[in-house]
Amino acid sequence: MAHPIRRPEQILAYRPLKQILAAKPQALWTVAPKDSVQSAMQLMAEKDIGVLVVIENKGIVGILSERDCVRRLILAGKAPATTVVADIMVRDVIKVDVTDTFADCVRLMHEHRIRHLPVTEIGAPIGVVSIRDLLRETVAHHAKVIGELERERLTMFTSMA
Repeated sequence: MAHPIRRPEQILAYRPLKQILAAKPQALWTVAPKDSVQSAMQLMAEKDIGVLVVIENKGIVGILSERDCVRRLILAGKAPATTVVADIMVRDVIKVDVTDTFADCVRLMHEHRIRHLPVTEIGAPIGVVSIRDLLRETVAHHAKVIGELERERLTMFTSMA
């Protein structure tokens, strides 16, 4: 049985980020640098998320994760109500464009030891992709490949009978 030629987006590594983002709810949760860490942590708890993008003048100026709150706030003995996001956020933000691929995201996450990547489109922030999103995409892709292999195997067995 001849295997069909696969288009690049059918190969997981080349899958466009835009296609991956389409599978998840489109929500970008943000805070401003001058917001209190307390309000940022409340937003993360309400939305059940682990990261917020810090926006100023419509651009990404930082990222704030639960880990940042623990390490740079709690362990430093700072008060959440009086500490502003700018004091503990990560300023050197690694981000991707919606035109990047699955492999680009995995490579960046691995190289920089991060679990979230803000996504931009024409420079404007539109979302966040997490390692969990990429893992979900991997599992779905492998389930599809296994299904195809099982169908091919059944076809081979039934054609031999």
